Amino acid sequence: MEAIARPFLFAWHFLTTIPLSRAHHEPTAPELAASMVWYPAIGLLIGGGLVAADVALRVLFEGTVVSALLIALLVLCTRGLHQDGLADMLDGLAGGRTPSERLSIMRDPHIGALGATGLFLSILLRYAGLLALPQEIRVPALCCMPAVGRWAMVTSAWMSPYARAEGGLAAPFLTHLSWRHVVLSTLVVTIGLAVGFGAVNAGVVMLAGVCVLLIGWWGCRSWFGGITGDTLGATNEVSEILFLLFVPLLLRLS
Repeated sequence: MEAIARPFLFAWHFLTTIPLSRAHHEPTAPELAASMVWYPAIGLLIGGGLVAADVALRVLFEGTVVSALLIALLVLCTRGLHQDGLADMLDGLAGGRTPSERLSIMRDPHIGALGATGLFLSILLRYAGLLALPQEIRVPALCCMPAVGRWAMVTSAWMSPYARAEGGLAAPFLTHLSWRHVVLSTLVVTIGLAVGFGAVNAGVVMLAGVCVLLIGWWGCRSWFGGITGDTLGATNEVSEILFLLFVPLLLRLS
Protein backbone atom coordinates (compact mmCIF):
# COMPACT_ATOMS: atom_id res chain seq x y z
CA MET A 1 0.00 0.00 0.00
CA GLU A 2 2.82 2.41 0.86
CA ALA A 3 4.37 1.77 -2.57
CA ILE A 4 1.17 3.21 -4.10
CA ALA A 5 0.49 5.93 -1.53
CA ARG A 6 3.94 7.55 -1.64
CA PRO A 7 3.99 8.21 -5.42
CA PHE A 8 0.45 9.59 -5.18
CA LEU A 9 1.49 11.97 -2.40
CA PHE A 10 4.55 13.12 -4.32
CA ALA A 11 2.43 13.79 -7.40
CA TRP A 12 -0.23 15.59 -5.38
CA HIS A 13 2.22 17.85 -3.56
CA PHE A 14 4.08 18.64 -6.77
CA LEU A 15 0.97 19.46 -8.80
CA THR A 16 -1.11 21.25 -6.17
CA THR A 17 -0.75 23.59 -3.20
CA ILE A 18 -3.12 21.54 -1.04
CA PRO A 19 -1.20 19.62 1.67
CA LEU A 20 -2.26 16.03 2.31
CA SER A 21 0.57 14.95 4.61
CA ARG A 22 2.77 16.91 6.99
CA ALA A 23 5.33 14.13 7.19
CA HIS A 24 8.68 14.72 5.52
CA HIS A 25 9.17 12.50 2.48
CA GLU A 26 12.36 11.89 0.52
CA PRO A 27 11.33 10.48 -2.86
CA THR A 28 13.61 8.24 -4.86
CA ALA A 29 13.97 8.59 -8.63
CA PRO A 30 11.79 5.49 -9.28
CA GLU A 31 9.10 6.91 -6.98
CA LEU A 32 9.17 10.22 -8.85
CA ALA A 33 8.72 8.36 -12.12
CA ALA A 34 5.89 6.30 -10.61
CA SER A 35 4.26 9.50 -9.34
CA MET A 36 3.68 10.60 -12.93
CA VAL A 37 1.21 7.73 -13.36
CA TRP A 38 -1.03 9.63 -10.96
CA TYR A 39 -0.93 12.92 -12.88
CA PRO A 40 -4.14 12.36 -14.89
CA ALA A 41 -5.96 11.06 -11.81
CA ILE A 42 -4.96 14.15 -9.87
CA GLY A 43 -6.05 16.17 -12.89
CA LEU A 44 -9.49 14.58 -12.60
CA LEU A 45 -9.60 15.49 -8.90
CA ILE A 46 -8.64 19.08 -9.71
CA GLY A 47 -11.30 19.08 -12.40
CA GLY A 48 -13.86 17.79 -9.92
CA GLY A 49 -12.97 20.71 -7.67
CA LEU A 50 -13.52 23.10 -10.57
CA VAL A 51 -16.95 21.56 -11.21
CA ALA A 52 -17.92 21.97 -7.54
CA ALA A 53 -16.66 25.56 -7.55
CA ASP A 54 -18.52 26.27 -10.78
CA VAL A 55 -21.81 25.08 -9.29
CA ALA A 56 -21.29 27.01 -6.04
CA LEU A 57 -20.13 30.24 -7.66
CA ARG A 58 -23.05 30.33 -10.09
CA VAL A 59 -25.34 30.81 -7.12
CA LEU A 60 -23.65 34.16 -6.45
CA PHE A 61 -22.22 35.40 -9.77
CA GLU A 62 -22.93 35.60 -13.47
CA GLY A 63 -21.28 33.17 -15.85
CA THR A 64 -18.61 35.59 -17.05
CA VAL A 65 -17.44 36.26 -13.51
CA VAL A 66 -17.53 32.57 -12.66
CA SER A 67 -15.26 31.71 -15.58
CA ALA A 68 -12.71 34.29 -14.44
CA LEU A 69 -12.85 33.01 -10.87
CA LEU A 70 -12.33 29.44 -12.05
CA ILE A 71 -9.13 30.46 -13.81
CA ALA A 72 -7.92 32.25 -10.68
CA LEU A 73 -8.77 29.19 -8.58
CA LEU A 74 -6.87 26.89 -10.95
CA VAL A 75 -3.79 29.12 -10.85
CA LEU A 76 -3.89 29.28 -7.05
CA CYS A 77 -4.36 25.52 -6.77
CA THR A 78 -1.33 24.83 -8.97
CA ARG A 79 0.74 27.88 -7.81
CA GLY A 80 1.06 29.02 -11.42
CA LEU A 81 3.64 26.30 -12.11
CA HIS A 82 2.54 25.61 -15.67
CA GLN A 83 1.97 29.27 -16.56
CA ASP A 84 5.53 30.00 -15.48
CA GLY A 85 6.80 27.25 -17.78
CA LEU A 86 4.89 28.67 -20.73
CA ALA A 87 6.26 32.18 -20.17
CA ASP A 88 9.84 30.90 -19.81
CA MET A 89 9.59 28.79 -22.96
CA LEU A 90 8.30 31.71 -25.01
CA ASP A 91 11.07 33.96 -23.71
CA GLY A 92 13.60 31.32 -24.74
CA LEU A 93 12.15 31.12 -28.22
CA ALA A 94 12.14 34.91 -28.55
CA GLY A 95 15.68 35.57 -27.34
CA GLY A 96 17.77 32.59 -28.40
CA ARG A 97 19.03 31.46 -31.78
CA THR A 98 20.36 28.06 -30.71
CA PRO A 99 19.04 25.42 -28.30
CA SER A 100 21.75 26.26 -25.74
CA GLU A 101 20.95 29.98 -25.88
CA ARG A 102 17.24 29.30 -25.47
CA LEU A 103 17.84 27.00 -22.51
CA SER A 104 20.03 29.63 -20.88
CA ILE A 105 17.37 32.32 -21.29
CA MET A 106 14.73 30.01 -19.83
CA ARG A 107 16.70 29.84 -16.58
CA ASP A 108 16.39 33.60 -16.14
CA PRO A 109 13.76 34.24 -13.42
CA HIS A 110 12.68 37.50 -15.08
CA ILE A 111 9.85 37.48 -17.60
CA GLY A 112 10.34 39.04 -21.03
CA ALA A 113 7.94 40.80 -23.37
CA LEU A 114 6.96 37.73 -25.37
CA GLY A 115 6.60 35.63 -22.24
CA ALA A 116 4.29 38.20 -20.66
CA THR A 117 2.30 38.57 -23.87
CA GLY A 118 1.97 34.82 -24.29
CA LEU A 119 0.88 34.43 -20.68
CA PHE A 120 -1.79 37.10 -21.12
CA LEU A 121 -3.03 35.52 -24.35
CA SER A 122 -3.14 32.07 -22.77
CA ILE A 123 -5.35 33.35 -19.96
CA LEU A 124 -7.53 35.21 -22.47
CA LEU A 125 -7.95 32.10 -24.63
CA ARG A 126 -8.72 29.96 -21.61
CA TYR A 127 -11.33 32.50 -20.51
CA ALA A 128 -12.88 32.57 -23.98
CA GLY A 129 -12.94 28.78 -24.06
CA LEU A 130 -14.74 28.60 -20.72
CA LEU A 131 -17.31 31.16 -21.83
CA ALA A 132 -17.97 29.34 -25.09
CA LEU A 133 -18.36 25.87 -23.56
CA PRO A 134 -21.80 24.47 -24.33
CA GLN A 135 -23.70 23.95 -21.10
CA GLU A 136 -24.39 20.29 -21.86
CA ILE A 137 -20.67 19.42 -21.83
CA ARG A 138 -19.48 21.95 -19.26
CA VAL A 139 -19.22 19.47 -16.39
CA PRO A 140 -17.20 16.77 -18.21
CA ALA A 141 -15.06 19.40 -19.93
CA LEU A 142 -14.14 21.09 -16.65
CA CYS A 143 -13.45 17.74 -15.04
CA CYS A 144 -11.33 16.32 -17.88
CA MET A 145 -9.42 19.46 -18.89
CA PRO A 146 -6.76 19.22 -16.12
CA ALA A 147 -6.44 15.47 -16.69
CA VAL A 148 -5.75 15.91 -20.40
CA GLY A 149 -3.08 18.53 -19.67
CA ARG A 150 -1.29 16.34 -17.15
CA TRP A 151 -1.50 13.28 -19.41
CA ALA A 152 0.15 15.38 -22.11
CA MET A 153 2.99 16.16 -19.69
CA VAL A 154 3.58 12.49 -18.91
CA THR A 155 3.50 11.41 -22.54
CA SER A 156 5.75 14.26 -23.68
CA ALA A 157 8.23 13.43 -20.94
CA TRP A 158 8.45 9.85 -22.16
CA MET A 159 8.67 10.73 -25.87
CA SER A 160 11.58 13.16 -25.69
CA PRO A 161 15.08 13.22 -24.14
CA TYR A 162 15.90 15.69 -21.41
CA ALA A 163 17.48 18.79 -22.95
CA ARG A 164 19.84 19.88 -20.17
CA ALA A 165 23.00 17.81 -19.83
CA GLU A 166 23.57 19.23 -16.33
CA GLY A 167 20.12 18.18 -15.13
CA GLY A 168 17.25 20.25 -13.77
CA LEU A 169 13.95 20.14 -11.90
CA ALA A 170 12.34 17.61 -14.24
CA ALA A 171 15.35 15.32 -14.68
CA PRO A 172 14.77 13.12 -11.57
CA PHE A 173 11.17 12.49 -12.69
CA LEU A 174 12.25 11.21 -16.10
CA THR A 175 15.15 8.94 -15.19
CA HIS A 176 12.95 5.88 -14.64
CA LEU A 177 9.86 6.90 -16.62
CA SER A 178 8.78 3.98 -18.82
CA TRP A 179 6.14 3.08 -21.35
CA ARG A 180 4.21 1.29 -18.59
CA HIS A 181 3.75 4.56 -16.73
CA VAL A 182 2.53 6.18 -19.94
CA VAL A 183 0.08 3.34 -20.66
CA LEU A 184 -1.42 3.56 -17.16
CA SER A 185 -1.76 7.34 -17.30
CA THR A 186 -3.32 7.06 -20.78
CA LEU A 187 -5.80 4.51 -19.48
CA VAL A 188 -6.87 6.83 -16.67
CA VAL A 189 -7.47 9.84 -18.90
CA THR A 190 -9.23 7.72 -21.54
CA ILE A 191 -11.62 6.30 -18.95
CA GLY A 192 -12.33 9.81 -17.69
CA LEU A 193 -13.08 11.05 -21.21
CA ALA A 194 -15.23 8.00 -21.97
CA VAL A 195 -17.31 8.50 -18.85
CA GLY A 196 -17.76 12.19 -19.63
CA PHE A 197 -18.21 12.17 -23.39
CA GLY A 198 -18.73 8.55 -24.47
CA ALA A 199 -16.29 5.98 -25.81
CA VAL A 200 -16.29 7.16 -29.44
CA ASN A 201 -15.81 10.81 -28.52
CA ALA A 202 -13.05 9.84 -26.09
CA GLY A 203 -11.22 8.12 -28.94
CA VAL A 204 -11.55 11.20 -31.13
CA VAL A 205 -10.21 13.48 -28.40
CA MET A 206 -7.29 11.16 -27.67
CA LEU A 207 -6.40 10.92 -31.35
CA ALA A 208 -6.38 14.71 -31.61
CA GLY A 209 -4.27 14.85 -28.45
CA VAL A 210 -1.68 12.50 -29.92
CA CYS A 211 -1.44 14.71 -33.02
CA VAL A 212 -0.84 17.78 -30.85
CA LEU A 213 1.82 15.93 -28.84
CA LEU A 214 3.65 14.88 -32.00
CA ILE A 215 3.82 18.51 -33.09
CA GLY A 216 5.06 19.46 -29.62
CA TRP A 217 7.66 16.66 -29.74
CA TRP A 218 9.00 17.98 -33.03
CA GLY A 219 9.10 21.54 -31.68
CA CYS A 220 10.93 20.64 -28.47
CA ARG A 221 13.51 18.55 -30.32
CA SER A 222 14.08 21.30 -32.92
CA TRP A 223 14.09 24.34 -30.63
CA PHE A 224 15.58 23.02 -27.38
CA GLY A 225 17.11 19.63 -28.14
CA GLY A 226 14.54 17.93 -25.91
CA ILE A 227 12.26 18.73 -23.02
CA THR A 228 12.66 20.62 -19.75
CA GLY A 229 10.39 21.33 -16.82
CA ASP A 230 9.39 24.56 -18.55
CA THR A 231 8.41 22.87 -21.81
CA LEU A 232 6.37 20.32 -19.86
CA GLY A 233 4.53 23.13 -18.09
CA ALA A 234 3.92 24.80 -21.44
CA THR A 235 2.64 21.47 -22.80
CA ASN A 236 0.09 21.34 -20.01
CA GLU A 237 -1.08 24.89 -20.70
CA VAL A 238 -1.36 24.48 -24.46
CA SER A 239 -3.13 21.12 -24.13
CA GLU A 240 -5.71 22.45 -21.69
CA ILE A 241 -6.45 25.50 -23.82
CA LEU A 242 -6.73 23.51 -27.06
CA PHE A 243 -8.99 21.06 -25.25
CA LEU A 244 -11.36 23.85 -24.23
CA LEU A 245 -11.34 25.47 -27.66
CA PHE A 246 -11.65 22.43 -29.89
CA VAL A 247 -13.51 19.74 -27.95
CA PRO A 248 -16.93 21.29 -28.73
CA LEU A 249 -15.98 21.28 -32.43
CA LEU A 250 -14.64 17.71 -32.33
CA LEU A 251 -17.80 16.51 -30.60
CA ARG A 252 -19.99 18.14 -33.23
CA LEU A 253 -18.00 16.50 -36.04
CA SER A 254 -17.82 13.03 -34.50
